[in-house]
Amino acid sequence: MKKILTTLAAVLLSLCLCVGLAACGGDSTVTPSGDVLVVYFSASGNTGRIANYIAEITGGTTFEIEPVVPYTSADLRWTDSSSCVVQEHNDPNRNVELTTTQVENWDSYETVFIGYPIWWQEASWVVDNFVKDNDFTGKTVIPFCTSSSSGLGKSGELLAEMAGTGDWKEGKRFSSSASKSDVEEWIALK
Repeated sequence: MKKILTTLAAVLLSLCLCVGLAACGGDSTVTPSGDVLVVYFSASGNTGRIANYIAEITGGTTFEIEPVVPYTSADLRWTDSSSCVVQEHNDPNRNVELTTTQVENWDSYETVFIGYPIWWQEASWVVDNFVKDNDFTGKTVIPFCTSSSSGLGKSGELLAEMAGTGDWKEGKRFSSSASKSDVEEWIALK
């Protein structure tokens, strides 16, 4: 009997929390549905931190996009014309090989958040092959990015064009110092 009452109390508490969040949520900009996947590439850790916040808040699963050849700090120096990212940016045929683009149980995810740093006012091209290699049909796709100063720009729209499938929503740019509460405000779970 005690176990049943404890379980019932936990269920009621969960319901109260959901109702409370819904009442405080106001106009929600993002409403994840079904199973949630949070896909991201993080060059310096900022996008990964935001991705982990999103996964924690939504109960989602994370999938990190990893280049076969990881970037070093020197590779990421966008002010150095000989750095890897500058060379890639200047190459119209750039192609960053990834360790994998296949997500286990891909078909089970209804909502896919996709995160990246903004490089030269566009999504880091490291995410390109992931987007090209997956079918987003039937999925709600929500881009997010991190940047010290650049905005989201048309990065999400360009990725949606590249994908050719999926219901791509307007994304969100987070500063490199964004907190978990910033992410919670954006998601505003009901």
